[in-house]
Amino acid sequence: MSKLRSVVLPFSFGRVVCALGACAAVFAAQALHAQALPPGVRLGMTSDELQAAMPAVHRVQRPQRLAGGLLGSWQAAPVSVAGLAFEPTFFFAGSQLRRVEFVASAQALPDGGAAAFAELVRWGRGAFGSELASNDPGTAYAAWTSEAADVYLQHVRDVRRASLRLVYKARQVRDGSEL
Repeated sequence: MSKLRSVVLPFSFGRVVCALGACAAVFAAQALHAQALPPGVRLGMTSDELQAAMPAVHRVQRPQRLAGGLLGSWQAAPVSVAGLAFEPTFFFAGSQLRRVEFVASAQALPDGGAAAFAELVRWGRGAFGSELASNDPGTAYAAWTSEAADVYLQHVRDVRRASLRLVYKARQVRDGSEL
């Protein structure tokens, strides 16, 4: 028994817990990076700065138009997040990057993307804190606010068009006189 004890003692419970904690921190850091804006990309940059930060970004043939003069005129290669391929689109207004959308279809998944949505909500909580949430029969939302951006996650649960959308948009703070 004493020989067994001498072999087991170097692998104490505390060391195992520390090792598992370190592994979890590494995986969490990778997950946070996976859902963050691409390296070098920041809201407010110009299209030239976007091209310098992401040389593979390309203009789209039919830009999306949104309210406020937003034009989704640039895209990058899909990125894998939470088991889905998210296509990033970059929206400019006034020659500045004002919005980045990552969109993925979840139709092929048996759960319609519910697990991916839950994983991204956990990421958002870790990155930005508690979310504002909304649930209705066909869609779920989670939203966060940081100093420079509003971030929201949308999960469309309809089996015919199940999808997830992660959006970063420039934060616009208004006082009561502007409402």
